[in-house]
Amino acid sequence: MIVAISISPSGADETGGVSDAVADAVRVIRESGLPNETNAMFTNIEGEWDEVMAVVKEAVFRVAETSPRVGLVLKADLRRGFETGQLAAKVERVEERLRDG
Repeated sequence: MIVAISISPSGADETGGVSDAVADAVRVIRESGLPNETNAMFTNIEGEWDEVMAVVKEAVFRVAETSPRVGLVLKADLRRGFETGQLAAKVERVEERLRDG
């Protein structure tokens, strides 16, 4: 499965930024060893249900250590027969279609 998550603390720094808290969450995800990628809006994580959800929980609770309230947006893609290697493969399939016109 692949999940796309966005974790946001209730508070921000003096500029309205939340990058410190987001970095804490991304650090947890990267240290998990699961395939992942971060973009401007979400972090994608790939793995089995239980291991992915455990990492999501740990990342949320890490942000909660410095914020009294935490928001989580989670979108999941579960496709039988396509359990691994899909972070890159999904993008490659779209890029192939774009090249083919």
